[in-house]
Amino acid sequence: MKIEESNIVETSDYRVIIYPASRPFTPKESKVITEKLYDFLATWAAHGKPLSSSFKIEKNQFIVVCVDEEKEAASGCSIDSLGGIMKEIDQEFQLGLFDRMKASFVENGEIKTMKLQGFRKALKEGDVPMDIEVFDFSKNSYVAFLSDFLLPLKRSWAGIYVD
Repeated sequence: MKIEESNIVETSDYRVIIYPASRPFTPKESKVITEKLYDFLATWAAHGKPLSSSFKIEKNQFIVVCVDEEKEAASGCSIDSLGGIMKEIDQEFQLGLFDRMKASFVENGEIKTMKLQGFRKALKEGDVPMDIEVFDFSKNSYVAFLSDFLLPLKRSWAGIYVD
């Protein structure tokens, strides 16, 4: 099966759902995840109407799903079905996609992920430098994702932990 490159148009009308893994994907995991999501999104629908959607694996650790809600809005049931396929992927590879109590950041060019409590402590104790960049998984539009997914610590949600 040929997997085609996404051609997402940059618009705030695209809803974004980010699934952050606790570690990078192996090449085999990336391939299987890509195939499963490609197949799922090809038939994804809300109340019988196809959803115009796409996905990408960002930084080899984050799965970003986009839906053009200007064409058709994702319903609760359709979001649940997406959650179902993501839970299957999560269970198959033990990725921690649904663990929201973690922080991912870039330190010396490397993506690191820590439990939130440990991250707070490491910041306060100086074990994590203040010049890191932090990922924000709460972005819900494609434009916000493009502009604010990775921010300097002091401009990020984690800036509240810095004196």
